[in-house]
Amino acid sequence: MGENYITCQGDNGSINISEEVITSIVRTAISEVEGVAGLSNTAGSELAELIGLKTGSRGVKVQFVEDKIVVDLIITVSYGSNIVGVAKSVQEKVMNIVQSTTGIEQAEVNVHVSGIAFDK
Repeated sequence: MGENYITCQGDNGSINISEEVITSIVRTAISEVEGVAGLSNTAGSELAELIGLKTGSRGVKVQFVEDKIVVDLIITVSYGSNIVGVAKSVQEKVMNIVQSTTGIEQAEVNVHVSGIAFDK
């Protein structure tokens, strides 16, 4: 399986950042937001896990589209939390961390809330 890289072209050459690196940074940032219960699987990654493929990007999809980093997140929110507030906090946190760690100012963060997690 080939790994995808985000390439930043500069005067002295190019810098390549693996999408997996950005995914790891995003996962850490999300875990620090109060009200986020966790990341959710997409149907495709669940199917891949069933047939034995490991998917490290569970709930996080990173793409480089037209010189812009696009991050799609699928989260579950803790019961009792303000869903819109949590989603906006996640969006801001991820936007800030992606821009500060990559140096790429053009970023888009789409947050999809797939469910509510109840305390056990």
